[in-house]
Parts: sequence; structure tokens; C-alpha cells
Amino acid sequence: MKKIALSVVILVLGFLTTIHADEASGRGASFPAPLYKAWTAAYYAQTHNKINYTPTGSGDGVKAICKGMVQFAGSDEPLKAKKIKKEKLYMFPAVVGSIVLAYNIEGIKDGELKLSRAAIVGIFNGSITHWDDKEIVAHNATLKLPHEPIAVAVRADKSGTTFNFTYFLNKIDASFKVSKQPQWKAAKVVAGKSNSGVSANIQQIKNSIGYVEYSFKQELNLCAAQIQNKEGQFINPTLTSFQDAAKYATWTHENDFYAIIVDPAGATSYPIVAATFVLLSSDKIQCNKKVTAFFDWVYTHGDEMATKLGYVPLPDATKAQIRDYWAAKKIK
Repeated sequence: MKKIALSVVILVLGFLTTIHADEASGRGASFPAPLYKAWTAAYYAQTHNKINYTPTGSGDGVKAICKGMVQFAGSDEPLKAKKIKKEKLYMFPAVVGSIVLAYNIEGIKDGELKLSRAAIVGIFNGSITHWDDKEIVAHNATLKLPHEPIAVAVRADKSGTTFNFTYFLNKIDASFKVSKQPQWKAAKVVAGKSNSGVSANIQQIKNSIGYVEYSFKQELNLCAAQIQNKEGQFINPTLTSFQDAAKYATWTHENDFYAIIVDPAGATSYPIVAATFVLLSSDKIQCNKKVTAFFDWVYTHGDEMATKLGYVPLPDATKAQIRDYWAAKKIK
């Protein structure tokens, strides 16, 4: 009887191992979280292979993959060659997204507020403290902006969204340091964890403004500003304006696809766009093949889901480059 029981246990354990054989787990950037949720659900429904992803922030994702805590990580800050080499990582882009400035001002509808580059810098460096500041009013003469303090909603955690937003600020004013977790100088700062935390603060706090990934604005019906691009045009966050911006991205597998595409050229380009990246550890070949199988499926079947949520799929030529990169690294 004992032998029979032991055999049953071994069979059950083997069965469970088979069930979970094609699972892979990752964590990191919250920027692509809504899309990863849609992609992983559709992938499981079609293939019965499970991919788990937890949006903990880019900083945590990088830390987790470097310490071998996960099979893959998400980061909105691309890692430089020195870091890639030191940590023995692989890196490739998943999709392009955008960052919006969402606001909560009574009587001001979605897309009505125009923010110049000078106004954005002033709000986030603390030199502009009230909504009726002359720099804001100058481009919003028809709006009734209140004489109320501006509450600035930012990330509390190390964030790739913050990295890309501060990269944009640095393009306008070099006194801003590019950082995943800066010390903000705005007069009234409210911090929240992940894009969802910042979005919640904007929803709850009157006269607030903050930076969040576009899909969070869509999902929660947040109001978002028109932002002045480098050509001086005020651009609404739309899929078309994101696509116009994404055209200026340049990718090459020689540097593990390192690219920052914030503040591109083009009169119709939305200025705050960014790619989100996947990180793999080079010493986990079998695990990596599960992850690349998922993203291979994504590149084939996931574009419609991406555009529906306001992300910009990678060009076919870039997808082909990534597949060649996987083959060269023997992780496909």
C-alpha cells in the first residue's frame, strides 16, 4: 500500500510539474501593465501557456532580474551597454507607449488645457504654484483657471515612467536631472506608487496634475492636457500623434536595442513617448525561450490589442530584428 501511495504522489507531482512547465513569471514596469494583462490572458486562452507579470515599477524589475528573482523583467528605462554586460542580460523592446499630463480642474474638460513647455517646467520645478499663473493663462485665455494651488502628483517608487518624463523635462531645462526617483521641487507634491497610484491621486485631489501612462488615462477617464512639442505645436495625446512620434525611433540589435525616443522631431508628434523593454538573464536559456515564445506570439497576434489600449506596436522591420537577435543569442 505504501508503494502504491508513493507512486500516486510521484504521478501527481509529475502532473503538476507538467502543468506548470510552460509558465514564466516577470515583474517591473507598470507603464505596459494594462497591455501585458491583455496579452497574457489572450496568450493563455490560445496556447494554455501561462505568463505572470506583476507591475512593481521599473526599478524593482531591474533589481529583480539582476538578482535572479524572476525569469524576465520590464523596464521603461533602457539599460546602457555597460550595465547589460556587467549583469549578463539581454534586452529588447516590447511596444511603444506615451506619458500624459492628466489633471483634475473643475470646469476644464479633457483636452481643453494647453501646457507650454515653460509651463510644464514651472509646475514641476515649483516656480509656478497656482493655476492662474500668467504662463498658463497665456495659452488658455478662454478657460476659467482658478486661483488655486497646484497639487503635483508624482511617483513614490523608482519608475521608468519618471525616467522618461524627467528626460523630457531635461530636454527643456537642463537643471532637471534625469532620474527614476528625483527630488521634486514643486510646491505641493503628492506621491503614489505605480501609474495606478498616481492616477488615483489625480482622481481624488482637486486642482492636481500628474504624469501617467496613456492607457491609465483612458481606463479611468482622466482629463489630459495638450502638450507643446519641440516644433511649438500643442498636441493632444492620440494614437495618431503617438504613431507620428514613434516613426523617429531608431533600433539596432548591436546595442541591445537601446533607444530613448522622448521629444522627437515632427510638427504632429506627441512629445512624451517611450518604449518599454524586456530584460532577460543570459544564464537562463530554457526560461528565456518561454519568454521569447510569448513575445513572438505577441508580435504576431498582439498589435490590435496594443492599439486598442493606445500603445504603438513595433514596426515589422524591428520585430524581424528582434527575432534575429533571439536567434543569435540562441534564446528562440
